[in-house]
Amino acid sequence: MPRAIVAYVKYVDRFNRIVGRLAILLYSSISKAFFLLAIWTLEVAQFLMAAYYILGGGYSMQLHAHVRMDLLYGRWSRKGMAFSDTLTSVCLIAYLVLLLMGGISSTDYALQYGERSYSSWAPYMAPIKLLMCFGIFLMLLQAIAFFFKDLAAVRGLTVEGRPLPEYELSDEVQS
Repeated sequence: MPRAIVAYVKYVDRFNRIVGRLAILLYSSISKAFFLLAIWTLEVAQFLMAAYYILGGGYSMQLHAHVRMDLLYGRWSRKGMAFSDTLTSVCLIAYLVLLLMGGISSTDYALQYGERSYSSWAPYMAPIKLLMCFGIFLMLLQAIAFFFKDLAAVRGLTVEGRPLPEYELSDEVQS
């Protein structure tokens, strides 16, 4: 693969790993320290959980933690799996692009009109919408990185150009 693609995959993987771990650590710390009884507790919890899941999306993709329907897939060769993954990656990328476009439009509206939640606390919606757009963008970058990895695997190579091992552990398990 070209150096630009190798660098892209390397940096997107690293960045999503950092953001995912930070989201997990921050949620854990904040939920233990600040969730006292107040009118805003439920809404803050919802916002934090949304940020937690969205910001951790790219990282959980890296760890292969998303659910897969494995009726035939597990019986295929690594190249067959990679070919199937390239096709589904195209669908995922298209979905994430549309989701990001909708998120940007919704965030723009929230910023332009000062949109607030309809609860008694009535927080501004723009911050959580900005975080969601950022998380969707990170997942889009990770989906593109996976597309390149799988495209290389179809050719029997890693993204760096080395021969593909028979069974490849995720980066997280190796380190």
